[in-house]
Amino acid sequence: MAGPSAVGEALTRVEDGPLLSGRGRFVADLRVPGCAEAVFVRSEVAHGLVRRVDLGAARQVPGVLGTWSAADLADVPRVPAMTDPEVTRDRPWPALATDRVRYAGEPLAVVVAGNRYLGEDGRDAARVSIDALPAVLDPARAALDEVRLFPGVSNVAVETTVGEPVDPRVWDRAAVVVEADYRHPLLCHTSLEARAILVRPDSGGGITVWCSHQAPHRLRDDLAGALDLPGGRVRVVVPDVGGAFGGKSETWPEYLVVALAALRLGRPVRWVEDRAEALTAAPRGRGQSQWVRLAADADGRFLALEMRTDAAVGGYPHTGSFLPEVTARMACGAYAVPLVGARARAVLTTTPPLCPYRGAGRPEAAYAVECTVDALARRLDMDPAEVRRRNFVPPDAFPYDTPTGFRYDSGNYAAALELALKTADHARWRAEQGRRRARGGAPLGVGVCTYVERSGVGGEFGAVEAHPDGSFTATSGCCSTGQGHATSFAQVVAAELGVDRHRVRVVEADTAVVPRGVGSFASRSLQIGGEALLRAARDLVAEARRRAAALTGQPVGEVVLECGVLRAGGRTCTPAELAADRPLRAEVQVEPPPAFPFGAYVAVVEVDPGLGTVRVLRLVAVDDCGTVVNPLVVRGQTYGSIAQGLGQALYEAAVHDDEGLPRAVSLLDYLLPTVSEMPEVVLEETCTPDPHTLLGAKGAGEAGCVGTPPAVVNAVADALRVAPSALGMPLTPRTCWEAVR
Repeated sequence: MAGPSAVGEALTRVEDGPLLSGRGRFVADLRVPGCAEAVFVRSEVAHGLVRRVDLGAARQVPGVLGTWSAADLADVPRVPAMTDPEVTRDRPWPALATDRVRYAGEPLAVVVAGNRYLGEDGRDAARVSIDALPAVLDPARAALDEVRLFPGVSNVAVETTVGEPVDPRVWDRAAVVVEADYRHPLLCHTSLEARAILVRPDSGGGITVWCSHQAPHRLRDDLAGALDLPGGRVRVVVPDVGGAFGGKSETWPEYLVVALAALRLGRPVRWVEDRAEALTAAPRGRGQSQWVRLAADADGRFLALEMRTDAAVGGYPHTGSFLPEVTARMACGAYAVPLVGARARAVLTTTPPLCPYRGAGRPEAAYAVECTVDALARRLDMDPAEVRRRNFVPPDAFPYDTPTGFRYDSGNYAAALELALKTADHARWRAEQGRRRARGGAPLGVGVCTYVERSGVGGEFGAVEAHPDGSFTATSGCCSTGQGHATSFAQVVAAELGVDRHRVRVVEADTAVVPRGVGSFASRSLQIGGEALLRAARDLVAEARRRAAALTGQPVGEVVLECGVLRAGGRTCTPAELAADRPLRAEVQVEPPPAFPFGAYVAVVEVDPGLGTVRVLRLVAVDDCGTVVNPLVVRGQTYGSIAQGLGQALYEAAVHDDEGLPRAVSLLDYLLPTVSEMPEVVLEETCTPDPHTLLGAKGAGEAGCVGTPPAVVNAVADALRVAPSALGMPLTPRTCWEAVR
């Protein structure tokens, strides 16, 4: 038998065998007898008054089993708010549009047929009439309320201020003040598997739901509330998930409609979003406009920072209204800024609703702060790394209370920066840059980013049970969407029990088996879910020691656990033997405070002055996520998030025309980085454990989206000798070509 597993071992993922051999089971793979397929009739207008949705011809299409618009339903379910219901009270989101549409792609009706192809025939037969109203895409303009998406209600759904207003005299007396405007384009989530749900009516009036989701218990409660079903009659099961990145944490209108259709037809109904829907009608990420002002003394020490953020939260504020506040609260970055004042607004726009996208508000803050720090360094003619060194929160200042209301738990930001600079061979690249500027050659730039982010929110359930056959079950309220929970969670439990990780089976993502749970988002799985399982395993060991003490007649303090065997007074027993006598199980609920991972990124780029193309020559990432349970898993997560960060910096944007219609309808139009575009990436780490947990893990997996965009944009700005604000993401060849000139 294999020996005990340990936290910190780079063990291969147990999930990969089935996935790589085609034995994975996603929602689209499920074979449920009698299952019909749903197709949605969607608005081709971004903003307008709905005059008619005629489904008469659709109902006559052979193979169509049922069609419904809002007019066919006595009570159209409303989409529940993800966070604050008060924000949505005067801005209801019907699952099928009633009198008005507020983004292109909004569902107007559903067609259910025996297969997808017949359903699309029925969809194409539907006739829709909508009187177009003006579109409004820019959040700053939308905030003027010249075009209101909800009559009589402001487009500004939420306005938050954090910190304190900065005395005008600070700006007047500062040696240098820099101001900058930044824009984060809307992004598509483009997970490998788009959204998908299958609903089967059960006897007794309940439903079983299979959904590609991040938070099954939230989905269960939302469906029960919207459909007026007892919570105990809604079971949500999450099978294999092909990525999520925040876009599958919510309860979308399509989910409510599919459940309603299944109940009306009395048979299973499935909806699998195709790529065109995912690009045109699915939720968006990022989408912020920012203004930043930073003051410093002549030595480059920060005096004050102000930030104003407007987020385009789309036609409905239900899923993204909290994101600009997260950005505002992270306005300090990694720096001890004495005075900080930030205002954040969530503003309705005629675009698909905003929701979290890998990093969820933290990348936006890091970009604004880090690009502004570089602009300040340029004004002072100082090395950007040196400016950062002079302003870091020092290690002896933790825990550090920021002016914006966060408490940073721990960190050594300077150590991460120095390791990144050394690993990147910063001095050599600076010398090469000087040589090219003196003698000619393609512009070369070096960009730096030092970031801090927040990870882990809310509590989580965990349980560990021993079985008579020598195996263990670890039950978690989290829900893997590809992160490797079956490997890393088992590793945590196995290390505590002193057994091989293959003896631990991880159970999650089924509300009929897991009594409660929060889910997986905000880099919370290992930090909070892992902590819950660690504590449950520790409690199980304590109970096993008590029982072993009773069996052997020895004091509990004399009972030791070694390699899964309890020893006391020359006698031994195992948890399996104890479980054969009566169940041996422990469960806990934990709720530690948020953690604050950090790191430093260095990018080296070359810009072709004739074509405007950017070539990333080297990218070094130093991340500190506390205790690393499985380095192999963390490195894979980091590499993937770096790819998405490069996508934002160089390629991706969900562009809408002046009428609010999306221009990207396929992956030929929406550019994604592939392996061919990935540069040389070097990953390093420092380790500052979370002081609030036994495990010490902080969030990992989103860091690349936080650190990569500012590092790359700062590098291109350095190459072209312009301020970062002169460049807009994505850095298209045209953008860089014009900056060269």
